[in-house]
Amino acid sequence: MSQRSSGKWVAIVTGAISLLLGIGYLVLVQLLDWRGDWQPAPLGILQLLLP
Repeated sequence: MSQRSSGKWVAIVTGAISLLLGIGYLVLVQLLDWRGDWQPAPLGILQLLLP
């Protein structure tokens, strides 16, 4: 396998991984947005931890 051919496969694999990460990020954002309004975390446990 030549150097040029090896570099081509590295570029293809890197591009595929980049596309999968980008699509995964968009899906995650859509799922989080679909849940509705953001609710703050409950403060009950913080009152137990803080003196």
